[in-house]
Amino acid sequence: MKKFWISVALCLGLASIQEAEACTGLLVGKKASTDGSVMISYAADSYTLYGELYHWPAATWPEGAMLQIKEWDTGKPLGEIPQVRQTYSVVGNMNEHQVAITESTWGGRPELVDTTGIMDYGSLIYVALQRSKTAREAIQVMTSLVKEYGYYSSGESFSIADKNEAWIMEMIGKGLGQKGAVWVAIRIPDDCISAHANQARIQQIPFDDKENCLYSPDVVSFAREKGYFKGEDKDFSFAKAYNPYTFGGLRACEARVWAFFNKYNKDMGKYLELVKGDVNAEPMPLYIKPDRKLSVEDVRQMMRDHYEGTELDMTNDPGAGPYKAPYRFRPLSYKVDGEEYTNERPISTQQSGFVIVPQMRSWLPDAIGGVLWFAVDDANTTVFTPIYCSSTAVPECYRQGNGSMMEFSWTSAFWVRNWVANMVYPRYNQMIGDVRKVQSELEDGYMDRQPAIDKAASELYAQDPQEAVKFLTWYSTTTADESVARWRKLGEFLIVKYSDGVIRKEKDGKFLDNGYGLGASPDSPGYSEEFYRAIVKEAGDRLKVK
Repeated sequence: MKKFWISVALCLGLASIQEAEACTGLLVGKKASTDGSVMISYAADSYTLYGELYHWPAATWPEGAMLQIKEWDTGKPLGEIPQVRQTYSVVGNMNEHQVAITESTWGGRPELVDTTGIMDYGSLIYVALQRSKTAREAIQVMTSLVKEYGYYSSGESFSIADKNEAWIMEMIGKGLGQKGAVWVAIRIPDDCISAHANQARIQQIPFDDKENCLYSPDVVSFAREKGYFKGEDKDFSFAKAYNPYTFGGLRACEARVWAFFNKYNKDMGKYLELVKGDVNAEPMPLYIKPDRKLSVEDVRQMMRDHYEGTELDMTNDPGAGPYKAPYRFRPLSYKVDGEEYTNERPISTQQSGFVIVPQMRSWLPDAIGGVLWFAVDDANTTVFTPIYCSSTAVPECYRQGNGSMMEFSWTSAFWVRNWVANMVYPRYNQMIGDVRKVQSELEDGYMDRQPAIDKAASELYAQDPQEAVKFLTWYSTTTADESVARWRKLGEFLIVKYSDGVIRKEKDGKFLDNGYGLGASPDSPGYSEEFYRAIVKEAGDRLKVK
């Protein structure tokens, strides 16, 4: 998302990290998944983005109709473009043809922002979804719109996928007075995984591979013209030219890509120094072959990652507090005695608006094959519910207008998930287990039911496709709304169990009494020995019993 900036004081050799909003995207080719699905993911991270599910119905437009373009982040009007005759249904970041598009902003060279452009990155995504039947068509739509109407945003990485292919496209404008953008799109091999996280990732460009690599004609010449690159085309690096490495770009951004790669490939340890901030280290590849195939559940769990089990594990330093919380509240960097330090920035973070895992399946009709696994708020403390891409209605719990960042709603999934999450953060390692139980109860249940839902929908589709769509819309909306009711029960359970610093005894979700109708005496677990030692070290004899 926009507003992620890493400012570099080059003359002083210093790098300061300042984060407001940022996103993470994972990609899985169809031969790298356990069932042949193409999958991508997206965490839309922002303190100002409210978690809700967007929906544009399919429509036929009159000749001469115009489409008003507003900046996705702010709602600022940017201009108008001609509307096409037919647009497709879109739910969230996926359309009825199983095309899905997500992004992460890396900013890049600030002089290349064109404030006169009409197409911002968000509008590119949602206009392309309404106009494209394949990933390749979406790339053509997006790049054509930018060429004709100008590009308003800063540097972006886009995941663009359909039921057969997954692509990463990176794009940056040309600055005031030069309409359009320079860009390159590379198809991720079917047996590989990839990722991007607010740092440009494409290095050398395989110019001769016309089937799997698309690019603007001036992607190299423009860099030469601006003085960003000198050398032969074969040595050109898109990332080095348009978004050079900084400490922040590696530690807060590329490290999230490494977390994904390291989880599924045993050879990624050699890039640890890179992602810890060594700008001179060897870059990671754009994509890798995983040691095993990934499932939807694997991708969902990866979106909950905080570097657990690695050198960057956020639960292993004093910042985790007495309850080993993998969270660090902003700002991302801080100073002590004049020296600057950083907190880690993991994939999962408290300020997510929504998190998705689009799953595209080529062996089923589009209406059934595309499933948007949709969640709101922090991926770590939420639940992903299935939204079939043919759905013609949005669940009440995800409906636009049901609550906002300034208005709480008990029927809003975002606020109910956020309510539970903010109970868990202060006593994380005591309470997260109860969240995991309900997460598994719901998400495992959805996965267990999916074959039966697909089968029932396929039988309906063979008789009447519209009946299948009605059925899948009912299932998607009902499932999501029921999950919020269950999550509210979870919140009520947590308040009772953990109030006032104790843990009340329960078994299978039912609280125990003392045999006389009153609550059993609660446990008072206190803190860990490690934390007590830290207190004694700091307090000295002041707290010593004499």
